[in-house]
Amino acid sequence: MKKSLVCLLLCWIMGPTQAQVSPKPNIVFILADDLGYGDVGAYGQQRIRTPHIDQLAKEGMTFTQMYAGTSVCAPSRCSLMSGLHTGHTYIRGNKEVKPEGQEPIGDATPTIAEVLQKAGYITGAFGKWGLGPVGSEGDPVKQGFDVFYGYNSQMESHRYYPTHLWDNDQRVDLTPNNGLAQPEVYAPDLIQQKLLGFLDQYAGKQPFFLYAAYILPHAELIVPDDSILASYKGKFPEKPYKGNDYGPGATVGGYTSQPYPHATYAAMVTRLDMYVGQIMAKLKEKGLDKNTIILFTSDNGPHVEGGNDPAFFNSTAGLRGVKRDLYEGGIREPFIARWTDHIQPGTTNGFVGAFWDMMPTFAALAGAPLPKQTDGLSIVPTLTGAPNQTAHPWLYWEFHEGGRYQALRQGTWKLVLLQPDGESQPKIELYNLAKDPAEKTNVADQNPGKVKELIAIMEGAHVPSSVFPFASEK
Repeated sequence: MKKSLVCLLLCWIMGPTQAQVSPKPNIVFILADDLGYGDVGAYGQQRIRTPHIDQLAKEGMTFTQMYAGTSVCAPSRCSLMSGLHTGHTYIRGNKEVKPEGQEPIGDATPTIAEVLQKAGYITGAFGKWGLGPVGSEGDPVKQGFDVFYGYNSQMESHRYYPTHLWDNDQRVDLTPNNGLAQPEVYAPDLIQQKLLGFLDQYAGKQPFFLYAAYILPHAELIVPDDSILASYKGKFPEKPYKGNDYGPGATVGGYTSQPYPHATYAAMVTRLDMYVGQIMAKLKEKGLDKNTIILFTSDNGPHVEGGNDPAFFNSTAGLRGVKRDLYEGGIREPFIARWTDHIQPGTTNGFVGAFWDMMPTFAALAGAPLPKQTDGLSIVPTLTGAPNQTAHPWLYWEFHEGGRYQALRQGTWKLVLLQPDGESQPKIELYNLAKDPAEKTNVADQNPGKVKELIAIMEGAHVPSSVFPFASEK
């Protein structure tokens, strides 16, 4: 009785928000770049070491059917930030704008960062942005981020030893890299230093949202010649790649030559894993590892540029397709969530979800109002083991480079529409992922009723865009 009276008295003194609501969790969202579904140990990788990412999986939940926004960088990231699938997002392709950057995300589009910022979070983005040039309406500091450090432009991020980065709206010239055949400043390492500095400065003072948008292992194959690379050299057969080398003639979008492409790709993934481990260690150092949810994933499937060889590493874990494909290998991603004392450790979950679920999920975690328009569902019930998780009736994707490409998943059914530029009629493919996860057998002809049903849903999911129209809409 005395204990009950004390509790009631505390509630009366402190008020309901302090006495009954736990502190808002910090949110760390780690986004790899062009990392395949099978590129980490927790998803079956045999040749590349990823001990820290695997530790996240052991301490948290591994999702087997989570998807990116689409199969290429900018629209996938727009889907993540806006909580909309690519039939509704403003950004639906990698559209370059001058002098440096991509088509800016619309000012009227609420972002995850804006929602969390209004809920009292300090927000920081580190790595690659790609959703609007410095000074535009798509500038990350105008889209809800208090702090940004890294590459504003995706094109610039094709080089790991760039001429410059951006600190909010201030250009940071990397003079030791300019025009040199042997540049010195490896941008991912510098960005990681700034990211850890953000945690040192803000951790514990107020809830924070950290968006760690790493560029590893995207495109150009290059890492510092250190112990990580040395540990892989000589372990694999190699086919040297001849590219556009650093020096006076280097182009922004080029890829350097690489005598050890297999060893280098493995070292890049292990370096990414090292960065993840440093975040985990910093949170523990600050005493924040229990009240911080960490999510790890990738923006799309593995690339084939710069001498990369996803087949050698089985980067898609047997799934069909790579980056720029709407087959599973291009859009299904590793997705791991760890939240100590809230997520059951060592669990695997088959929830079928996508990037646009992050907006309602983060809003729920922060106790923030959800924007009026969202295509996502909060996955907090799945994360915490609650029984009331809502399922998606379907998921939808678009891809605009070189034609009209669409995909829709309903349950175990997957419809893929392919219409390259110049083709008068689309090719329709239907797969039953339960029986055919590698999408080897097109069963459209045997299931005309299901094809008709899914095409109707697909047509309703796509809202035409004047900025990113399909050829038939121009």
